[in-house]
Amino acid sequence: MKRKFVITQNVKRFVDLMDTLKNAPANLPKMALVYGDFGLGKSQTIMWWVTNNDAIYVRCNHKMSARWLLTEIVEELDDVPTYLTSLLFKQIEDKLRERPKVLVVDEVDFLLNNSSAIEIVRDLHDKIGIPVVLVGMSLAEAKLKRHKHIYDRLLGVLKFETFNKDDVAKIVTEISEIEFEPDALELVCAKFNQFRQIVKFLNKVENVAEMNNLKTITLPILEGILNEK
Repeated sequence: MKRKFVITQNVKRFVDLMDTLKNAPANLPKMALVYGDFGLGKSQTIMWWVTNNDAIYVRCNHKMSARWLLTEIVEELDDVPTYLTSLLFKQIEDKLRERPKVLVVDEVDFLLNNSSAIEIVRDLHDKIGIPVVLVGMSLAEAKLKRHKHIYDRLLGVLKFETFNKDDVAKIVTEISEIEFEPDALELVCAKFNQFRQIVKFLNKVENVAEMNNLKTITLPILEGILNEK
């Protein structure tokens, strides 16, 4: 399987949101929420964008405190964390005033039951003026609405949707090492709509193709693979 990042409709919508966030006037908030079920390519999209845009990426953990979060951000900024929370905040403020960057907070669901941690994120946005992107699972929007003063700061909300048939066809065509005949590809598009499902199935197909010296996957071959127990 080819290691390639595929530009799906979700990716295009994410890039549009990020452009809106970065180019927003100074008098508008610059926070956004990106959320959706697992297996839709959220993490891959976030990491692809962060890598190509020199952003700060932090991944939240269970029971993460405000100080823990600030420490992670300081380390991402290649600085040595201090002990006091107030000094950690000042470190981040100084670094980001000198060189502003987008802050991406992944797995934000872990912070939404900890008022002090999520409030620190809001404070970073408000005081420094940097764009902040919160990334969460399918219930993240509903949970964030409980923090109304933060939810009201969102300039955009993007839900990652299951892939449509064009997305699936594009993914298969671009990452598969083996060719699919049109009717076989159509069946794959009808059966799968999540990235993890597609990758797992393509791995299985490529193993079958290698063992049987197949160059192309036809509809009968594909149906046989799908029917395997």
